[in-house]
Amino acid sequence: MTTTAQLTRRSLLIGAAAFGGATLLASCVAGGGGAAGSSGLVLQSSLSDPAPKKALQALVKGYKTTAVTLNTVAIEQFRAQLSTYLSSSNPPDVLTWYAGSVARDYASKGYLLDLSDLWKGDGAAANYSPALKDLSTDDSGKQIFLPTNYYWWGVFYLKSSFKEWGVSVPTTWDEFMSLCEMLKKQGINPLSNGIGSTPWMASGWFDILNLRLNGADFHKELLAGKHSFDSAEVKNVMKYYADISPYFDPNASSYAWQDAVTPLVQKKNAMYLVGAFISQSLTDTDPDDLDFFSVPVIDKSIPVAEEAPTDGYFASAKSKNVKDTKKFLSFLAGAESQQAYIESAKSSNLPTSPDVDTSKFSPLVQKGLKMLSETEQITQFFNRDSSDALQTTADTALTKFLAKPADVGGILKEWQDAATKVFDS
Repeated sequence: MTTTAQLTRRSLLIGAAAFGGATLLASCVAGGGGAAGSSGLVLQSSLSDPAPKKALQALVKGYKTTAVTLNTVAIEQFRAQLSTYLSSSNPPDVLTWYAGSVARDYASKGYLLDLSDLWKGDGAAANYSPALKDLSTDDSGKQIFLPTNYYWWGVFYLKSSFKEWGVSVPTTWDEFMSLCEMLKKQGINPLSNGIGSTPWMASGWFDILNLRLNGADFHKELLAGKHSFDSAEVKNVMKYYADISPYFDPNASSYAWQDAVTPLVQKKNAMYLVGAFISQSLTDTDPDDLDFFSVPVIDKSIPVAEEAPTDGYFASAKSKNVKDTKKFLSFLAGAESQQAYIESAKSSNLPTSPDVDTSKFSPLVQKGLKMLSETEQITQFFNRDSSDALQTTADTALTKFLAKPADVGGILKEWQDAATKVFDS
């Protein structure tokens, strides 16, 4: 799922939030474009954490072509009102949000502006990667999203811990399992996690194991309701999940994801499959000590895919000034704007523009960027590739499973029943 954005977008990237303004919310719903005047634009933002909010404010202030009114709303409030914003008679012109299934769903309802021309010729996104273009394309083949930053998931660890314990990064699944067993025998919890008040974290391992065993296409189809959660393929995923379950911190069910960082720093835990937003929770630790590796390949016949939740903007199909809206989006997606935002937001986000100068980014961020540039396919996170409603079914099923792995058969059947209700609705 999130940087700080992913952190708060479920509570949780990479720039989404915590504080809100009911007055701003009401004014936008009542008249999304009115605040900026007839010739101006309205940008509705969920980036309300202090650093991302300030970074976006600076970008908007520096845009001189058209007057832009920035409305910032708390993330959960924004999420709840998003359909209202888009379906209102006078919606905001531009809105922050995520690439993937949610954007495609709104596009299918006719709410989103066709941005395909920005992906062609000398358009702002013309040289973005094919994977990012795919994430930004609706079911009719139009591009309806403009990604401006993303981040990666990986198995994070402290280099000093591995050195102290005399262990090295595993390069195969067998080596990974052997490492977990070796650490456990030393009294170290091999895997950190926090699935208490942040149960969506249980989906991290489900996602990556499904990618490694069944591939990105199957994974996305499963989350779209084209396969069953009690299928043979998913049962195989859960077999591998059961194999690693004894290696989790026994306190994982009482931790939020942030709490699970502490035992990692204290060297009670060894590794943590989490988003790159973990770097913002290590304020008292040498930043150069943090490193990560990709979950090893399990089936060599499956193309390698990685999780990279992607943030950016879409625009309302009802925008009264399409030309200026696209100019503003192009500005936000420009290399200079992306670099300024990422540096000012103090995030571990990666730029989507290949023209951004990454030489000043930390070695950790450069390593993440290299990994994603070399991966064959990119997915996001469970709810970004499906919906928040389906995420709730995953939260229930996977936390039950981690408590009682032996009950997997009944749990998967219940999961499929719950998922069917979501898709039917």
